[in-house]
Amino acid sequence: MAKDQPTKFIFRRFCFMILVLSVFSSFSLFIWSQFVGFFDFRNQIALQDQNQFIDILSFPSAWNHLSFPSGPPSKLLKIALFVKKWPHKHRAGGLERHALTLHLALAKRGHELHIFTTSLNSSFPSHPIGTLYFHLSEPTSGGYLDHNVAWEQLQSLNSTGKPFDVIHTESVGLTHTRARNLTNLAVTWHGIAYECFHSDIIQELLRTPEEPLAHSLTERGMKVVQEVKFFPDYAHHVATSDHVGDVLKRIYMIPEERVHTILNGVDEENFKPNAAKAKDFMKKFGIPQSKKLVFGMAGRLVKDKGYPLMFEALVQILKENDAFREDIIVLIAGDGPWRDRYKSLGANVLVLGPLEPTQLASFYNAIDIFLNPTLRAQGLDHTLIEAMLSGKPLMVTRVASITGSVIVGTELGYTFSPTVASLKVALYRVWHDGRGVLERKGQLARQRALQLFTAAKMVAAYERLFLCISNDGESRDSYCTYQSSSIEMSRSS
Repeated sequence: MAKDQPTKFIFRRFCFMILVLSVFSSFSLFIWSQFVGFFDFRNQIALQDQNQFIDILSFPSAWNHLSFPSGPPSKLLKIALFVKKWPHKHRAGGLERHALTLHLALAKRGHELHIFTTSLNSSFPSHPIGTLYFHLSEPTSGGYLDHNVAWEQLQSLNSTGKPFDVIHTESVGLTHTRARNLTNLAVTWHGIAYECFHSDIIQELLRTPEEPLAHSLTERGMKVVQEVKFFPDYAHHVATSDHVGDVLKRIYMIPEERVHTILNGVDEENFKPNAAKAKDFMKKFGIPQSKKLVFGMAGRLVKDKGYPLMFEALVQILKENDAFREDIIVLIAGDGPWRDRYKSLGANVLVLGPLEPTQLASFYNAIDIFLNPTLRAQGLDHTLIEAMLSGKPLMVTRVASITGSVIVGTELGYTFSPTVASLKVALYRVWHDGRGVLERKGQLARQRALQLFTAAKMVAAYERLFLCISNDGESRDSYCTYQSSSIEMSRSS
């Protein structure tokens, strides 16, 4: 019996180990099943979230993040546009260029477009598109669209044919008193009074002792109050930057389902990298190949675009740094009061004058970085988008519309405060970084622009908005819902 004791002990120990392993295995299996079940539950929830339908009018971000069908529209609309001026050649501001790009594209997609605008002479531009119609009138003494005449023209068309499905106004092309109670109307804002507060502060800080004290800050406050009062008369509001979309909701207190952000877009087929165009442009204007960096600016050479600020910064740097003067040249595509002063800077600055869109595309290809020293915190400047699509980084004033939608990180370019000291720091930083760094930033800038700032993206978003708010009673169910699985949010948004 004594001999069997070790054997029994070993047997009991073996049984104990089997029991422990069994319990451990059962426990592990239980944990694993819960673990897998948890993630399966999470995946099911995620799948449900991806496939759910949302009300597109309440989408909180820019519609440029959404993906819409690129094929022919399933329904053709009759659209009225009210715009102060229609662009003529290169003489056009951002609002007019937006109107041109958007509505020509919609007409080419088959929609019937009626443009109510002003004309002073017989040289009004023609567009050979069968679905595009112009209704012209003389401007008022202040140069604005005569709302009474334009409204009578629209009413006449409404009574003699099919009523308009949608009415669109670029800013206050159509006054709010006429817009009131029109549920199928959308207004696109290219600048609001609240944005101008920042600009007014900058202008006052930059005012010289010799200049008279401006009263714009006080006046601007009352202008904001007026806008808060009459903006609700417009049924739907389109903000051209994320910042303005936020202001319209928070400060102007417009319901979220009536505020829609659609970022500006430009022709991606015209503005794109092209080394051959760059070479031809450099040769045509005699730009020295020896320069290590080519800076570019474009637009009206006026005070509120920041050209006095940039002028002073360049004067100081060119005087204090011989190496900088040897390495860089600045190309300016534009004209205005500051033209002669920039010409006085000598061989480091070349003022090209206004350029046609095709020439402007070559201009962007010829530069290494695009500079925009604007003091106007309004809208979303088309030149920034054109440069990005051309594969160029930006150096821009740190204002909310730009930093909130365009330069959302240092990998895309440089920002500066609107002071000479801050501008000089940014210019020196660009110079020290050199062409290699700028090329890498430019590639990332183009990627972001292709995701958000193409004309195709902008047109698709507006088309969907117009289909949604049109007078057709079936439109809300058909076009105002969106399947969330196709939302394409960019990583940096």
